[in-house]
Amino acid sequence: MNRSPWLVALVISIVFCGFGCQPQSSDRNETATKVVSTSTIIADLTERVGGDEIEHQGILQPGADPHIYEPVPADSAAFEEADLIFYNGYNLEPGLIKLMNAAGVKAKKVAVAEVVTPLDLDKEGKRVPDPHVWGDAKNVIAMVGVIRDRLIESSPEDKEEFTQNAAQLTKELQQLDLWIAQQIQTIPNNQRRLVTTHDAFQYYARAYRLKIVGTLIGISTEEQPSAQTVKNLSDSIKTTKVPAIFAETTINPALIKAVAEEAGVKVAPRELYSDSIGAPGSDGDSYIKMMVSNTRAIVEALGGKYSAFKRDFPEPR
Repeated sequence: MNRSPWLVALVISIVFCGFGCQPQSSDRNETATKVVSTSTIIADLTERVGGDEIEHQGILQPGADPHIYEPVPADSAAFEEADLIFYNGYNLEPGLIKLMNAAGVKAKKVAVAEVVTPLDLDKEGKRVPDPHVWGDAKNVIAMVGVIRDRLIESSPEDKEEFTQNAAQLTKELQQLDLWIAQQIQTIPNNQRRLVTTHDAFQYYARAYRLKIVGTLIGISTEEQPSAQTVKNLSDSIKTTKVPAIFAETTINPALIKAVAEEAGVKVAPRELYSDSIGAPGSDGDSYIKMMVSNTRAIVEALGGKYSAFKRDFPEPR
C-alpha cells in the first residue's frame, strides 16, 4: 500500500512526458511551410535554401525524366496539401503542370525558372521556350533568389535563415560558374563542339562558349528521331570531326550509340546529367555536383585538361 502513491506518481510522470514532450516536434511540423517541388533540380535548390525551416517534398525521383513523367494520385495529394509549390516552368514537366492546374490546389505556385529570359528553340515548326535554364549557373543564382523570396513571403519569421542559406549557395554557384568557364577553355578551340542526345545544353553551350553541332532529338524527350535525323547528325559529326558524343542519364543510350557507330566516333565514357540530378551517392546527386560531373565529362572527352572543383566550403548534405 505504501508503494501505491509512488506508482501513481511514476505513471503520471510518464504520461505527462508523453503528452508534454512530443507536441513540440508535432507543432513544429504542423506550422512549418509545406513546400512541394517538381523536378529534382528545383528540389535540391529548395532544400538548400529552406533547410530545416520548411517541410519539403520532391515529386520526381533522381533519374526521372520530367518531360514524360506521368503523375500518380499521390502527386495530386501532395499538391493539395502544399502551402507553396515550386516548379520549373517553360513546360519542362507538362504532366505535373497540367495536374497542378487541374487539381483543387490552393497553394501559391511559382515557376522558378521563368525568372530567366529563355532561349527559343524550334519544335515542330514553332518557336518555344527552352526550359533547361539551369545549364548556365548564373541563371541558377537568379532562381535561388526567387526561391528565397517566396519562402520569406510564406514564412517571414525565418527570413534570416533563408537569407543566409541562399547567400551561402550563391557563393558556391559563383565559384562553380567561374570554374566551368576555366575548364572549358582548356579544350582546343576546334574541339569545343557538343553533340548530345537531346537539346538540353543550349544554355550551357552559350554560357561557356561551346558550339552545339547537333542533337538526336529536340528539347523534349517525347520526340522520336527519324532515319533522316540520324543520318544528318551522323554527317555533321563526320564533317566537324568531333572527338566524342554524349549519352544522357535519363535517356536510353541505344540510339546515340547507333549514331556514334554510323559516324565512326566514340561515345564519351561518362554520361551527362540533363534533366535530373543523380541518385544519392552518385557523382551527380546535387545540382552543383551534376554540373561538375558534366563539365568533367565534356572536358575529358573533348581533349581538355580537367582539374577538380574546389570550394572554399564543403557542400552541406
